[in-house]
Amino acid sequence: MTSPADAAVRTTFQLRQLIERGFQFLHPRDARGELAAVVGVRAHDAVIDVVRLHTEDDAVAMRMPADEMNVLSPTRFSWRRRGPATSVLDELLELPDDRIA
Repeated sequence: MTSPADAAVRTTFQLRQLIERGFQFLHPRDARGELAAVVGVRAHDAVIDVVRLHTEDDAVAMRMPADEMNVLSPTRFSWRRRGPATSVLDELLELPDDRIA
């Protein structure tokens, strides 16, 4: 079983890998100023990849066409995963860069 500290280290490593691949990260806040999520976005080729981390156990990532109007709530996507951050980030990192999944 993975400890919470191990999961945090793994997630940090995965986020650094995404930054190396060109993801830009935002840190939206709620009305009280608390961090609401960590949101990463990367546009490449004919797609946009988005990942939202709410907690270590609640992350969602998706790949959508580059012409999608609302990247935070798309109506079309070719790939989507939701679950623990380490699992979702692993799958996102495995996606090919050069085509729609």
